[in-house]
Amino acid sequence: MTNERYIVQNRPDESRYVLLDTGEDGTGTTEIGEESYVDVATDAGTQRVLFHTGVSEEYAGRGLASVLVRGAADDVVASGATIVPVCPYVRAWLPKHPEYAEHVVQPRREHLEAVKAQEG
Repeated sequence: MTNERYIVQNRPDESRYVLLDTGEDGTGTTEIGEESYVDVATDAGTQRVLFHTGVSEEYAGRGLASVLVRGAADDVVASGATIVPVCPYVRAWLPKHPEYAEHVVQPRREHLEAVKAQEG
């Protein structure tokens, strides 16, 4: 997902999405944010638990957390998984974007346990 100079990239080996600032000329790759996740396999398919959103303080106030969450949500939907909003920011963001409603599963105990295991 791209928004002018900001790119959201999935890094599945790290279980996170990163928000990259490519700079004014489009050639940079400065990591400025992340959305951490853990996948939970169910009979209904994969459920991606989004549990931490963060953007560098120097980029605060620019709406970039929204860019990051939208990129993550778009990727989850495109992959055929569902979104499980555990992060408070994601939980507040999703109701403002009803186009994702049919792809959301409310957190349950197994989701919270998976986050706890992921955080170690």
